[in-house]
Amino acid sequence: MLTVMGFATIAVVLALLLSNRVGAVVALIGVPVTAAFLMGFGPGEVAAFVGAGIGGVAATTAMFVFAILFFGVMRDAGLFDPIVRRVLRFAGNNPVTIAVATVVLAMAAHLDGAGATTFLITVPAMLPLYDALGMRRLILAALTGLGAGVMNIVPWGGPTARAATATGIPANDLWAPLIPAQIIGMVTCVAIAYYLGVRERNRIGATPDREPTPSRVGGGDHAPGGSDVEGSDAPREHDSDQGSVRPPAYESENPHLLRPRLYWFNALLTLATVGMLISGVLPPELVFMLALVIALVLNYPGMKEQTDRIDAHAKGAILMASTLLSAGVFLGVMEESGMIQAMAESMTGVMPSFLGPGLPLLIGVLAVPMSLIFGPDAYYFAVMPVLAAVGEGFGVEPLHVAQASITGQETVGFPISPMTGSFYLLVGLCGVSIGSHIRFLLPWAWLVGLVVFGAGAAMGVIPLWVS
Repeated sequence: MLTVMGFATIAVVLALLLSNRVGAVVALIGVPVTAAFLMGFGPGEVAAFVGAGIGGVAATTAMFVFAILFFGVMRDAGLFDPIVRRVLRFAGNNPVTIAVATVVLAMAAHLDGAGATTFLITVPAMLPLYDALGMRRLILAALTGLGAGVMNIVPWGGPTARAATATGIPANDLWAPLIPAQIIGMVTCVAIAYYLGVRERNRIGATPDREPTPSRVGGGDHAPGGSDVEGSDAPREHDSDQGSVRPPAYESENPHLLRPRLYWFNALLTLATVGMLISGVLPPELVFMLALVIALVLNYPGMKEQTDRIDAHAKGAILMASTLLSAGVFLGVMEESGMIQAMAESMTGVMPSFLGPGLPLLIGVLAVPMSLIFGPDAYYFAVMPVLAAVGEGFGVEPLHVAQASITGQETVGFPISPMTGSFYLLVGLCGVSIGSHIRFLLPWAWLVGLVVFGAGAAMGVIPLWVS
């Protein structure tokens, strides 16, 4: 009974999440609670299941909420503005440097773990340069996605937070051992950008002379010009008075919020925050709480200003917090009722014995393409707990299942995932077709995912095979 109901619950949740018929909160709370009542559990038992589940995700939820608020305040204060300016100046009028600048800017913009914000900063800033030089917009979409994807492994990014929620392992414990592998992945992204830039330079054959239209960083408007699908050779204007393409003008959307006199303090505060996360001296949620308090007091003194900054970033924080708490309900019911254990025992019995010990290898290799099928909620809250339980039957630790997953599933893979809203924002801002974008980016994203997973395995973080 437990096995059948468990698989039925997973199937219904997956169907609802993949079909986008209801919100994640509705599916993750309504379906398992209904299943528990149908199996004969009483209100008190179901309440205990839910309480246990929420208790297990409370710390991760707090970390994510305060991380979003902290990085939002840092962005408002202008911490990332000089980075954007330097990247744009570095880009110049060479397709190679423009390509490299694109992926570097996307990495820097994604320090807050928010894909939509990254795309709204990077694409409008770089699009005029791509159009002026006749570079394909597919390149812009791909490099922006790669830069954001490889940075999405950070613990305040959605996938790692979800993996921590599903396994009960602190997000920092999942991420910290993978930092060297993530850095190798970042270097790989820059190398890919260089290669694609050289290829674009050879394709164009000559540098055009058109000056791009200034763009507003952080805005969602499309820059004029350029092709709308493949970004193939478009007619390029030449101006005899202009010998080169200049970077687009940079404008902050909220100049009254900038705190240039506190820039170095904010930079040191951010570095100290990341350093505390890596060191593990304090719990991640407390680190972000304290960092937010310091950032608000010094940058925006006074109750009104502080309340306004929290309100400005509350939507994203509450959306993710509600999803994580709902996942706690789902996992609490599934685990405490015995459904997960019953499903794992059933799958362990039918899985070929030679595959079980290599489960991390299988997950790591398929993590990126699985992003085309499973969204972050569906995979980390419905699929991964079962995989982790199955792995335990073969001696595979849930930690390694989770780490193998976050090397690609909805991290490097999220820019090609139709299951995420930011995916549509990326292709829309770049003006490319969904099919062309996926076909172009999938091999590169898969390569980066394999590099990150391979680096983690080579360093002994993720075992390829459990003996």
